[in-house]
Amino acid sequence: MAEQTVAIDAASRPEASSTVLQIAVLAALAATGTLATNILLPSLPQMAASLNVSSGAVTSAITIFLAVFALGQLVVGPISDRFGRRWPVLIGFAVFFAGSVWCGLAADLPSLLTGRVIQAAGACATSVLSRAIARDLFSGAALARAMALIMIAMAAAPGFSPLLGGALDHYFGWRSEFALVAAFAGLGAIAYGTVLGETHNATRTPLDPLAIAKNYLGLIADRRFLVPAATVSLIMGGLFSMFSAAPRVLIEALHFSPIELGLFFAGTVMIVFAAGMLATKLAPRYGLDRSIRGGLFAAAAGSVAILLVSLFTPTFLPFLAAMSVFLLGMGIVNPLGTAQALSPFGEKAGAASALVGFWQMMTAAIGVWLTATVSHEAMFSLAIVLTVFSLIAAGLYTLRARKTA
Repeated sequence: MAEQTVAIDAASRPEASSTVLQIAVLAALAATGTLATNILLPSLPQMAASLNVSSGAVTSAITIFLAVFALGQLVVGPISDRFGRRWPVLIGFAVFFAGSVWCGLAADLPSLLTGRVIQAAGACATSVLSRAIARDLFSGAALARAMALIMIAMAAAPGFSPLLGGALDHYFGWRSEFALVAAFAGLGAIAYGTVLGETHNATRTPLDPLAIAKNYLGLIADRRFLVPAATVSLIMGGLFSMFSAAPRVLIEALHFSPIELGLFFAGTVMIVFAAGMLATKLAPRYGLDRSIRGGLFAAAAGSVAILLVSLFTPTFLPFLAAMSVFLLGMGIVNPLGTAQALSPFGEKAGAASALVGFWQMMTAAIGVWLTATVSHEAMFSLAIVLTVFSLIAAGLYTLRARKTA
């Protein structure tokens, strides 16, 4: 039934094909937030020393960014449904640019945190609207393909940015990382205005707080949105948990060097890239439901495998093999589940995309917190979180399939 709904929605308007430039710009919008966060990871000790605070204190620059990033999406989505995508995106880039400059000039921790709040307020606009713009432009298989490529960019940013951040910190100091992301924002704004511009040509939704609340409640109550959106959020929560736990697993437990850790992150991108490409082939051939169920099975199998590795043979190669299976499943579920959640809601794609983004970031925050607190054994703690999240996601999606069969 869900696949029929998507098909009906797709049939209501022509299915446009994405161009390389369109996808590249959407990917840049989507990657802004994760780039601004993960590029700092290798520099946290140097930032702490420079600002005369502890390493624990300076990590609040990551936490506060994620919190503002999550909450801001709930505001930006409805604004874009009322006023269009163009000005929220351009203002978002401008705010992000200003926050990056502020961070780069910060002389103490409170000033740095203020800049991070400004950064996140801008980044949430570009990230959430990348999905809404994709929904404006594409439908059906083209939408699934666009979401897959956007997801690859979102995975590439945290995958490669620690390597880039480490190199910048080594040669130019940690402040150069903020200069880079500021330049990225400037180029992103120019590219967006040139390649895409305004894409929201559907009926504009009034900017009324009660109407916005009703919009969100309506989405939550709609099974077509709720189940795939919650499923994707759980799987993405697992991905962010992996990124946060990897330094503890590889450096502290398995004695990797920081450079080797960066190479591990970069290697994960290749797996996610392959999974995203596979997702674009699976959806037209087997449909969204069957493809998503297959991805969930792979994610759950990989999570259980990591749990077994942590209990019986906590070494790198078995861990890498099990994590690769999880990443393969995640790379299939995320784009297809997001496309399935957004497809029926063209007139309120901004609100729907905002709610998906909010759930993803909040679930990621919960996953990161649980991974740090469940156990002192980093690999075991990560395995527990991944297993619980993946099994809940698979069970939730199975119940949906039974209800809509």
